Amino acid sequence: MIELRNVSKWYPNGTKGLNQINLAFAKGEFTAIIGLSGAGKSTLLRSINRLHDISEGDILIDGQSITGAKGKQLRLIRRNIGMIFQSFNLVKRSSVLRNVLAGRAGYHSTLRTITGRFPKRDINLAFEALNRVNIVEKAYSRADELSGGQQQRVAIARVLAQEAKIILADEPVASLDPLTTKQVMDDLKKINLELGITTIVNLHDVRLARQYATRIVGLLAGQVVFDGPVAKATDERFAEIYGRPISEAELPGERNA
Repeated sequence: MIELRNVSKWYPNGTKGLNQINLAFAKGEFTAIIGLSGAGKSTLLRSINRLHDISEGDILIDGQSITGAKGKQLRLIRRNIGMIFQSFNLVKRSSVLRNVLAGRAGYHSTLRTITGRFPKRDINLAFEALNRVNIVEKAYSRADELSGGQQQRVAIARVLAQEAKIILADEPVASLDPLTTKQVMDDLKKINLELGITTIVNLHDVRLARQYATRIVGLLAGQVVFDGPVAKATDERFAEIYGRPISEAELPGERNA
């Protein structure tokens, strides 16, 4: 469903964010991307939906190159890719419902989106999405009245209303407490299993990667140093990914590395 072919990314200051990445993600997979800060995790995710333009190589979504796509073609490819950010990326002064309906923007004209004149089907989709993440009672609350965990669940509902085939989540639980982290990760896993949505999540916490993912990709200095099922992600392989041995006592701190 997603294929990266010899993908590299250089920044203007000469830093290489990605170095000859070759990866393929099958439909319905739940993959955790792990590595230290600066390893290239966010660059990788943002390159898949072209929030970042790559310097070399090609990225295919369902067989179509998003790298060379323009105009309507790019918009149609992106419509199938939902993005969840660490900072939630909500319009704080708007209602929860309006934030979820923003996921439908790719299906309508700019005028309809700005005026908020969404058809009944869209509104039904939004309520169904909110119900799936157990926050439907907050539909008419302002986003800034919600806790961090609730805001992240609104962000998940937004990609569900978008009817995305792919979810890219960039450190979605990095700023959340342990209980809320579990709720958000449980939601993502449930959606992956029940709806078959291909899910790629950037994580610092290796325990979460082991608990929720079926596949782990480890990055170090912009290169893939591990790619395999969770069962093969041993402590020794994590030591390769992080460039040093990872002890159990260190694990909680990795979320803030």
